[in-house]
Amino acid sequence: MASVPSLASSVNQRVADALASALPDAGASDPLLRRSDRADFQANGILALAKKAKANPRELATTVVEGIDTAGLIQEIEVSGPGFLNITITDRAIVETLAARAADDRLGVPLAAKPGTTVIDYAQPNVAKEMHVGHLRSAVIGAAMVEILEFTGEKVVRRHHIGDWGTQFGMLIQYLLEHPHELDHKSSESADGGEVSGEEAMSNLNRLYKASRTLFDSDEEFKTRARARVVDLQAGEPETLALWQRFVDESKIYFYSVFNKLDMDIQDPDVIGESGYNDMLVETCKLLEDSGVAVRSNGALCVFFDDVKGQDGNPTPLIVQKSDGGFGYAATDLSAIRDRVSELGATELIYVVDARQSLHFKMVFETARRAGWLNEDTKAVQLAFGTVLGKDGKPFKTREGETVRLVDLLDEAVDRATAVVREKAEKIGLSEEEIVENGQYVGIGAVKYADLSTSASRDYKFDLDQMVSLTGDTSVYLQYAYARIKSILRKAGEAGDRKPVAHPELELAPAERALGLHLDHFGELIAEAAAEHAPHKVAAYLYQLSSLFATFYEQCPVVKPEPELVVGENRLFLCDLTARTLSKGMSLLGIRTPEKL
Repeated sequence: MASVPSLASSVNQRVADALASALPDAGASDPLLRRSDRADFQANGILALAKKAKANPRELATTVVEGIDTAGLIQEIEVSGPGFLNITITDRAIVETLAARAADDRLGVPLAAKPGTTVIDYAQPNVAKEMHVGHLRSAVIGAAMVEILEFTGEKVVRRHHIGDWGTQFGMLIQYLLEHPHELDHKSSESADGGEVSGEEAMSNLNRLYKASRTLFDSDEEFKTRARARVVDLQAGEPETLALWQRFVDESKIYFYSVFNKLDMDIQDPDVIGESGYNDMLVETCKLLEDSGVAVRSNGALCVFFDDVKGQDGNPTPLIVQKSDGGFGYAATDLSAIRDRVSELGATELIYVVDARQSLHFKMVFETARRAGWLNEDTKAVQLAFGTVLGKDGKPFKTREGETVRLVDLLDEAVDRATAVVREKAEKIGLSEEEIVENGQYVGIGAVKYADLSTSASRDYKFDLDQMVSLTGDTSVYLQYAYARIKSILRKAGEAGDRKPVAHPELELAPAERALGLHLDHFGELIAEAAAEHAPHKVAAYLYQLSSLFATFYEQCPVVKPEPELVVGENRLFLCDLTARTLSKGMSLLGIRTPEKL
């Protein structure tokens, strides 16, 4: 089915046509339409046009109103103040538009006019290291952007740029060579022949890392051997590479177990770490040096920027290759850009990375532009995110001052949520299996929503008590709203005399109008969130939708709207469309909506 034009876009077009007729020399003009407390919409664009045309704004507004086609859409237009237009939509137009949305599996949301290919770099854990609370935001924000962009029709390529290369692997591999039984189980099986859990895999790696670090710091001969092993790794020595691969495989077992807790789908082909670009590093450096984008400085290959200086006032370069011939993060990141543009055909690159790395990516992107790898047709942006804070407003740490393990945080969220679900379980008839399942959905949803309801660039406080609350701006509130609507629809179905049928001939109560107009805005909201890389706008929309539904349900009897049964049908229709919109919006944020809660 074709997409459904929103009421706002239809009104905007009619006002724009009238403006063009009133001021033919002005060309296409934006009416500057927005939602209003005084009417359904207000058009504010006439003032600027009148000033430009040296006309009286109120007189121009009156002329425009006379030329607006109101048929089948607009009930009333009022000229207000110096030339604002207050516009009220007919009840029939609202219901007919919503009925068209309800008839479409996509809820009438249009696909992007010119979809491209976006590569999203997110969820970037490090091999042989535990994931901590700092990894949460990249994973959750990135996954939401994948869903939002794909829903608009964009081709999205996922990339998980894991840290799987570097000097620490020389230490780990050398230790394992000298202590071969430290990882004596297969990557997919535990010592007793069963499946290795993520926790077991990381426990093995942690033990190995601590033991190798202790030896590295205390034994100079081992340190020398470990450093030599780094050279072997970089040279591709077969035995060294085989052991490195074991570390990667062990770590993936752990990564996937954590992503599974987060209810995120991570596919192996999408995991391409730093090592995946090793073969490109030499060529990347040569291309930069030959083109003059990078120059040698004290033996290192550097890119300089006029606006990037150190505390001493001297230029701070992006070091692509070190003076000893080694390659840093910049060489890998630039090689990744080359690969994503030339091989994947990317038109946009999105990096969901901590705001503290903004300077690095600013320099990397500018270097890529100078080299011609990024241009007007292919852009790169950092979706920078802030820090997760504790209740005290300081970076989230354990009582001992350690970084909080992500699995511990997720497990606690699920435990808290399960307790909340269990309190209501008997009243709504949930089985133990449903309690456990809903506890997972509510707990993980609470963590995701707390993150996604905050603008990515801002820090936010991690407060589980608030996150699992049934009141306020929480995912639990939204999930509960959805479950309540599904309960209403089930009861109506059992009564046998209520179906979610739209009735455009009916007048709408104020709460029905407010809910209907907000439902109609869903498509425009999704387009805005996609264009601005702003999943928090989806969260804000859904919270407002739930709040408007609560008001509607309080003021407009649904199941017993005597004496008019058609009124009940129309209200059930609004309930059904609200539930579908909530479910779709929550799914774009990676949050499930239980049918009973």
